[in-house]
Amino acid sequence: MVDETPLILLTRPRADAEGFAANLRKQGVMARIVVSPIVEIVPMPNQSALMAEVSGASGVIFTSRNAVAAAPEGVGQFAWCVGSATAEAARAKGWSAVAAKGDADQLVARILADAPKGPLIHLCGAVTRGAVAQRLNAAGLNTREIVVYRQEARGLSEPALQILSQKTPLIVPLFSPRAAALFGAQGPFDAPLTVVTMSEAVKEALGELPCDQVILAAQKDAESMTNAITGLLDAG
Repeated sequence: MVDETPLILLTRPRADAEGFAANLRKQGVMARIVVSPIVEIVPMPNQSALMAEVSGASGVIFTSRNAVAAAPEGVGQFAWCVGSATAEAARAKGWSAVAAKGDADQLVARILADAPKGPLIHLCGAVTRGAVAQRLNAAGLNTREIVVYRQEARGLSEPALQILSQKTPLIVPLFSPRAAALFGAQGPFDAPLTVVTMSEAVKEALGELPCDQVILAAQKDAESMTNAITGLLDAG
């Protein structure tokens, strides 16, 4: 007999996955949660040199909390952030942060509307999307990228592969196109999959992976991803 109680598979970097799992528990989610990061965040060295670079800029740009974690302390310097969660993390690390509305388009628009004099530095991962620095430069705002971490791909863990090989329904939230592409490349899977995606770009990155359904979160933030999952579980 197949257990129809859905399981949840989290593939984010471990710290993010564990934080998201804790939030699901706070929302009353009792389903089994398996954490299997398919990307490991590896900070770059030379923090002292990075601090010297940052101190000469009129502000920095963060497009992920991973970049905030890998960056030096902000000591009150200004930071434009892609969304509220990234801005919250930046403030906790000493940056004077403002938040855009969750994607690169909104972030670029916010920076151009604020009209800083520059130069700006985009502190980012080795793999990044949205061409933020390039678009700002094209608009006449001197901006350059500095890579503060790299994203190393990882295979799915044995516990993850086990639940993916069963017939129990499985909910898989995916937060980035890179995660979606890496997950899709390791399929197809036997489990009936419901994938919750943060954006259309994430959905497209899944490619041809067979899924029972793909659900797009209402907004590009963790709260909307949580709401989508709890809605699925409540619908039973």
